[in-house]
Amino acid sequence: MLSKKFTYRFEILGLLVIAVFLALGTRLFYLQIVAGEHYKGLADGNRIRLTPIMAPRGIFYDKKGVALVTNRPGFAVSLQPSLAYSDGMLSQLAAMLGVPKQEILLRLERGKDSVEPIRIKADISPAMVTRIEERRHELPGVVIEIQPVRAYNYNELAAHVFGYVGEINERELAEAKDKNYRAGTLIGKMGLEKLYDQQLRGVDGGDRVEVDVAGRIVHDLGRREPIPGNNLMLTIDYELQVATEKAVDEHLAYIRAAGGSPNAYGASVVALDPRNGAVLAMVSRPAYNPNLFATGISVSEWKKINDNPYHPMDNKAIGGEYPPGSTFKIVTGLAALETGKVTPEEKIFDSGTHWLVPKGNADGEALGWLNFYDALAKSDNVYFYEMGNRLGIDLLEQYAREFGFGALTGINLPDEAEGLVASRKYKEKVYQEDWYLAETFDAAIGQGFQLATPLQVAVMMSSIANGGIRYQPYLIDRIVSDQGKEIQVFKPRELGRLPFKADYIKLVQQSLRGVALEGGTAAQLAKFPIPLAGKTGTAENSHGKDHGWFVCYAPFDNPEIVVVVMVEQGGYGTTAAVPIAQKVLETAFHIGPSSAPGAKSAVPAPAAAPKKYN
Repeated sequence: MLSKKFTYRFEILGLLVIAVFLALGTRLFYLQIVAGEHYKGLADGNRIRLTPIMAPRGIFYDKKGVALVTNRPGFAVSLQPSLAYSDGMLSQLAAMLGVPKQEILLRLERGKDSVEPIRIKADISPAMVTRIEERRHELPGVVIEIQPVRAYNYNELAAHVFGYVGEINERELAEAKDKNYRAGTLIGKMGLEKLYDQQLRGVDGGDRVEVDVAGRIVHDLGRREPIPGNNLMLTIDYELQVATEKAVDEHLAYIRAAGGSPNAYGASVVALDPRNGAVLAMVSRPAYNPNLFATGISVSEWKKINDNPYHPMDNKAIGGEYPPGSTFKIVTGLAALETGKVTPEEKIFDSGTHWLVPKGNADGEALGWLNFYDALAKSDNVYFYEMGNRLGIDLLEQYAREFGFGALTGINLPDEAEGLVASRKYKEKVYQEDWYLAETFDAAIGQGFQLATPLQVAVMMSSIANGGIRYQPYLIDRIVSDQGKEIQVFKPRELGRLPFKADYIKLVQQSLRGVALEGGTAAQLAKFPIPLAGKTGTAENSHGKDHGWFVCYAPFDNPEIVVVVMVEQGGYGTTAAVPIAQKVLETAFHIGPSSAPGAKSAVPAPAAAPKKYN
């Protein structure tokens, strides 16, 4: 019979054996059940090589089917994950690609948990592909990926609308864990590319092959074809967009060269269809070439863009906030009519300055007795100061918001600004000060605290042109698959209706017609073949010369297009903005000399049909 001492030892030994088996069983459960898929993927990654074929992003078409943004064939160099790479091999690859070895190591570290190839450099040349293939035995783990490269067919054309694509960064990767992104993925960074990235991406395909320990292919496991992303059918009119950009560039160069506006580098134009809110053209200047970002922008090119004091990356049409100037007199005038603060026939005397606050017209001009029609057609400040005096800032704020000022329009683009409506509440919150009558005068003519984007002004003008309906502006007519199936259709959406009597809106329309006739502030358009209505504006700018505005619609009796032009530091809207709008309208209605924008010679030929990828 064993002593108690030995029995005790056997018990301890038994417990140890049980503990060991329990630990082994727990570990086995973890490896096979909990983390089984992960380790299976790593094992397959060492045995099976996946050469990805990136899905082409969806194509952007204009309203007539012109391909504006497509893809071109390209190749990328990647490395298989979970392999040990020698220092010499990485140095050789870095020298061949012109990529710092430290960057390659950083990319490998970021992708250490991936089972897919880690992209090192995009859009390499066919000659580089050949060089790598010739040295395949010296470069184990190197993969050549088929990669469609984003192609913006007309470089800067509508760059702020389209946006650009770039490689996902660590912050974006962390924020999009549920979107199946990986290190090296190209995503939309701005504009439509960003907002509709999920629709545009498609589904990647790839070739799967079995390799031996030396990386040699021993068996072809087949191909999974990529599924192209969905296409965007835009409301943009290619011909009008080209002509608008040309008109802006030429006129900015002209007024700078003339000497009066040396800093007129910034501008924006919005053309809308007032019948539904569709955007026909949208321009912001200065611009940038999104092709620079498609394969990784160089340090020197980025510095050139980033150091530009006129902010070429900003879409000024939706993000630029400016005093609307005299274009805001439309709001003030309708508010005064609707509330009975003035009648259409009442005449107010303009002596050059207002009798309560010594504020007057530009250059001290005095226009004498004026009724509503004359005051708006001639953009008389004193008359509208008195309208502000009669309304008060609270009513002025209320009616400004009826037009959508101080709120997003809801256009399908990211980074839209809200603007600002002058109010007591705003001044008290920001400055902790009381409101003064002089500030009401400023607000009544679109100065002071009032701020609006060109798109908001375009929505305002559209609601006047169509008789009072405020439509949400939009850029996409429909989204369709690569096979032509409709995925989503965008229909006009009413945001509201103006709370003004139809007769008052008609009076404003007639007054705006007078702006473009002899005696109006845009009298140079009096002989334009298509009757139109418009409003000039000049906005004070504390950082330089005044900004120039012009808003208009045509034809007057049956409006088809609204055009809003804003020129930073361009001076009076009559000289800075009206000539641009005129050229836009010439293209829209196919009029003017053969050299004018809109003639065939002024518009580049549309891009060829996009290539398909296998």
